[in-house]
Amino acid sequence: MQYTYYPGCSLHSAHKGYDESCKSVFEALGCSLQELPDWNCCGATIYMSNREFTSLAVAARNLALAEAQQQDLVAPCSACYRVLNKSNHYFHNSGELLEKVNGCLAEAGLHYCGTVRVRHPLDVLINDVGLEIIRHQVKKPLHGLKIANYYGCQIVRPEHVFDDCENPMTMDNLFESLGAENVYFPFKVSCCGGMLMTTTENVALRLSKEILENARENAADCIVTTCPLCQMNLEAYQRRINRVYGTRLSMPILFFTQVMGVALGIDEKRLGISRNFYRCERLETIARSASESHYATTVNA
Repeated sequence: MQYTYYPGCSLHSAHKGYDESCKSVFEALGCSLQELPDWNCCGATIYMSNREFTSLAVAARNLALAEAQQQDLVAPCSACYRVLNKSNHYFHNSGELLEKVNGCLAEAGLHYCGTVRVRHPLDVLINDVGLEIIRHQVKKPLHGLKIANYYGCQIVRPEHVFDDCENPMTMDNLFESLGAENVYFPFKVSCCGGMLMTTTENVALRLSKEILENARENAADCIVTTCPLCQMNLEAYQRRINRVYGTRLSMPILFFTQVMGVALGIDEKRLGISRNFYRCERLETIARSASESHYATTVNA
């Protein structure tokens, strides 16, 4: 299976661990990710709220470039995924808007017909590859690892695309199949504060604190997420949250592909786990354990 890959700005900068682990997991499962040539910023969620048409035109350039590849476009960043999907939705519902955007694209010798399907890696792994195939590739089952699955508020909203908007289960099902224990986590789609961390920090710190505390209260070893911004807010601001609220939080925040990669037996260096701020000792123990070649047979039995 081949896909066009849109890393977006964050995976080429602050979140290289997500980029590295995503590529490694797809490779291990026999899927090819071909990076979109000459891609640009997705248009960004905050920019879309201020200069919507300009943001749509910026997103359309990526879609036009992807259309030439004639493959689904995989976007790991939740914000990129949402912006590109939202733009596509607008274009499909307004021929007038698409015509206007194509007028801008024509200046760069591009045209968009609206045929690109924007996908999230979680969607691809569950619905294209499938849990059965993934389970058969498990080398190091995640036994004893307690996970709080954090989807954030973007990849399943505002509309149902590949999972339920209020109680998504794709990541829960994935890690259960890999041998982990999914803890009770009612904050799985709550907002971490998003870009409020740069504008109204006190609100964002409180929102992130509630998510972190809920995971700790339910005995999670780590929070696993699909979103670079969520990962940044929950991980990088824990010390500030501790100073402001007098808490003692030290929760590891990992990308779902990093944890999945450990289960598939991929070397930690290829998963970018060393880039994370907080260590997950249980996951490190699993990563350094011997492979279990009969896991799939045991599970199926």
